[in-house]
Amino acid sequence: MELEAEENHPSDEHSSTTHVYKRRWIIILLYCLYAMTNSYQWIHLNIIGNIVIKYYRESLPDDKFQRETTLDWLSMIYMIVYIPLVFPGTFLLKKKGVRVCLVAGAFLNALGAWLKVACVSPDRFPVLMFAQTVCALAQIFTLGLPAKIAAVWFGPNEVSTATSIGIFGFQIGVAIGFLVPPIVIPNSESLDDIGSHLNIMFYAGAGFMTFLFILVVIIFKERPPKPPSRAQMLATQRVQEEHYGKTLRNLFKNVGFDLLVVTFGVNTGCYYAISTLLNPIVLESFPGHEKTAGQIGLTIVLAGVAGSVVAGIWLDRTRTYKGTTLGIYLFSLAGMLIFTFTLRLELIWVVFLCAGIFGFFMTGYLPVCFEFGAEITYPESEGISSALLNESAELFGIIFTIGCRAMMNKVGTFGLNLLISGALFLGSICTGFIKADYRRQNAEKKILRQLDDAIEINVTNTVSEKTRMTETTD
Repeated sequence: MELEAEENHPSDEHSSTTHVYKRRWIIILLYCLYAMTNSYQWIHLNIIGNIVIKYYRESLPDDKFQRETTLDWLSMIYMIVYIPLVFPGTFLLKKKGVRVCLVAGAFLNALGAWLKVACVSPDRFPVLMFAQTVCALAQIFTLGLPAKIAAVWFGPNEVSTATSIGIFGFQIGVAIGFLVPPIVIPNSESLDDIGSHLNIMFYAGAGFMTFLFILVVIIFKERPPKPPSRAQMLATQRVQEEHYGKTLRNLFKNVGFDLLVVTFGVNTGCYYAISTLLNPIVLESFPGHEKTAGQIGLTIVLAGVAGSVVAGIWLDRTRTYKGTTLGIYLFSLAGMLIFTFTLRLELIWVVFLCAGIFGFFMTGYLPVCFEFGAEITYPESEGISSALLNESAELFGIIFTIGCRAMMNKVGTFGLNLLISGALFLGSICTGFIKADYRRQNAEKKILRQLDDAIEINVTNTVSEKTRMTETTD
């Protein structure tokens, strides 16, 4: 097949043991599409939170804070479900592989979408929460896969770019989740009107996610016939021999990785909290601008997509993981501070500009951190290290979302934004203490040196043999 064609020339050195296949782009694209649909379902209701509260009012608590917090759980359920189930999910990834996990995730994602079709009635908010929980279960199997797929399918100079593409799917899904619902669902006084538009949105989503599930089952493959790099070949051999518990112990004993888990959780948890609460944050300064809230969210995400791509290309060329991670963290802090103090000006174009700056660095941080984690934990499984990073993000996401909602109700959005800025400041300090221990790069260099030494020895032996034969003849 054309997709299976080898991109290395047959005469290339070591082509008999490592190949890079064209099919890898189809594999990462399928994952990207799945990630897009799952992250879309995460945020597509909270961005129209005021409309959702209006429609489901009769099945929500009477108290204002409890009602708003219940709405927030549509987002936070993704975080709370992930925390206890990440270990079974990573165990399944280690034992059954990427394909089984992605098929399971795509199935649950489609199932949750169809359950949402059944919840279009003002008295069925509990059904909506159940459907959202099923969608949240889908992420358990797949959230940590970008670095794993990149390492298994892509060459050493492509892994950062491939990881960025995988995370790109999550970002695009969030972007669509910010943009589409405020356009499709009107802030109407008629509950019937809102319900009919919810039906349209839910049916369209369920149909597309079912089609994607079928594509994953038919096309997605576990791994290429041959590994893409010598480092991945050795990592694959070691992963097959290692015990799952031993892998976890090795990761927790790695001080640099422990610090990275905390700093990643703080940064990404802040992003989750802002995404969940973006609707009330914007509406406090710009009442009636539901579409504007979605467009600001879209700006954050699209700027983040650009940041992810730039970061991936930069890492593939420089491989300066720690410096890039720390730099992006500091710029995320600066962007958040600018956003905090300009939101009060109530100038919408300034908010869009600051949101773009903030999103470029904060969202661009995600693939950099996944790759940094893979570097300092090599040869441990990339899927397990990514899962632990994501668990930290979910935990901090819950903490920041609940704290920020309470802060907003007490002192307003200014206090909320200062809380996020303070957390990013502490995260920047912790990032500075992470040691730049590039184990994966060192392993690749070591293998190359061994190969060069072996070639040199063979050449020396050949010359010596020819010399002896010449002397014997004489």
